[in-house]
Amino acid sequence: MRDPSTKVSLQLPLELPHDPATGRDDLLVADPLKAAVDLIDRWPDWPSPVVVLVGPAGAGKSHLAGIWQEKTAAISIAPDAAGAEAASDAAAKGPVLFEDADRIAFDEAALFHVINSVRQNGTSLLMTARTWPSLWPVSLADLRSRLKAATVVEIGEPDEALIAQVIVKLFADRQLQIEPKLVDYIVARMERSMQAAQQIVDRIDHLALARGTKISRSVVQDVLAEFASPEDELDD
Repeated sequence: MRDPSTKVSLQLPLELPHDPATGRDDLLVADPLKAAVDLIDRWPDWPSPVVVLVGPAGAGKSHLAGIWQEKTAAISIAPDAAGAEAASDAAAKGPVLFEDADRIAFDEAALFHVINSVRQNGTSLLMTARTWPSLWPVSLADLRSRLKAATVVEIGEPDEALIAQVIVKLFADRQLQIEPKLVDYIVARMERSMQAAQQIVDRIDHLALARGTKISRSVVQDVLAEFASPEDELDD
């Protein structure tokens, strides 16, 4: 462990752009994502015109939605009171996408009309959410009925192999390479979630830049210590 009295020279890191690779060929297909990827690839041969992708934060829902939107030229909609008519009209003309449906306040009548428009005109609606539609606080009985008829595909919790692949990809998005043994070291000591992977990679990148060093075990250890829970520290 580094002596607390040791001074480490830090530099102010520049905010260099690092665009994530979000195309279909950049998607990491592992067991937790397989069912969702298969459904996206199968469009327009869907079991129902309305599909809901459900998964935790950072699970890949937005990546999949973006791939589907590029493939279908789907229009992003906001079925609130102000955009109700526009959303319904868009759904009548072609595929539509509604992201974060369980976290964005939508007008129940507006979403009901969007679903009806999709069904009547043979188009498609893809929604993303963190929770199942059955858990959404929907009071309109007709909308609850429509949501029950939707196809729900859940993205499972990532396993260690997928987390490792994600970490490598996140560094690659920043034009950085990381040694496989450091990836294994991170995966064995981090919370197993996509969101945690994104936060840890971001912090490692910034800390290495601030210190003016390459990504080393020392940098990784210090970042993981920042993310360690009190329980983890007691276990040590």
